[in-house]
Amino acid sequence: MRVPFIKMHGLGNDFVVLDARSSNIPAMTNRFAAALADRKTGIGCDQLILLEPSAQADVRMRIFNADGGEVEACGNATRAVGLLLGKPASIETLGGMLATDPVAAGVAVDMGQPRFDWEAIPLAYPLDTLTMPVGWEELKNPAAVNVGNPHVVFFVPDTDSVDLERLGPLIEHDPLFPARVNVNVAAIASPSELRLRVWERGVGETRACGTGACATAIAAMRRGLVERGTVTVQLPGGPLLIGWGADNRITMTGPATESFRGTFDPADFGA
Repeated sequence: MRVPFIKMHGLGNDFVVLDARSSNIPAMTNRFAAALADRKTGIGCDQLILLEPSAQADVRMRIFNADGGEVEACGNATRAVGLLLGKPASIETLGGMLATDPVAAGVAVDMGQPRFDWEAIPLAYPLDTLTMPVGWEELKNPAAVNVGNPHVVFFVPDTDSVDLERLGPLIEHDPLFPARVNVNVAAIASPSELRLRVWERGVGETRACGTGACATAIAAMRRGLVERGTVTVQLPGGPLLIGWGADNRITMTGPATESFRGTFDPADFGA
């Protein structure tokens, strides 16, 4: 039995998409997901996306990071799934219900409302999540935001000067974050533009992170560093438009691309 897959990416953040609605796919385990995601011996991706039937939405999207761990949300993958669906659609995730809509610039996603309470991030103990009184070497006083998954955002003069390869895992695994955390380092380019690099938990630094762009834009708006409304977030892979409306909902707009399709034998990956 061979299983079909679709390789996709959103600004270079890449995915292997498996559609369990139309194919007989073995039960997904952390080990199976990690084997498929391995770039040397598997298909290779930042996240593996499993589509399943949903009783309350057009589709259920499950997300597995490259280390095999299942996580709540992935903004770039949501755009990719929205592209595959090809029409306005609702998507069920562990992080909540999302809505996608194909537009001229790619796919627009209603990412829901951000959460700021320390228990919602989650943190190990109460802290002010707008300006947290903590630091890791030169990275200090981050903001914390949950946009379906947990993020901390550090504002720095120059994102390229940060040793994210070293500091990212140090912060990701700090006991302050019981569910681990995504680490964002951002610089203000103008009142309507941010520059961003992201260390994704369970993956490492990626070329783009949709939820990271959302969390960073919201943190910058809350601090008054950029204008409330819509901002451009420039990532290594390209730009995303992030809006935060008067209704408190976040909208993310950007491209998604299908790279190629293929099949694999699950037995080759331990399934």
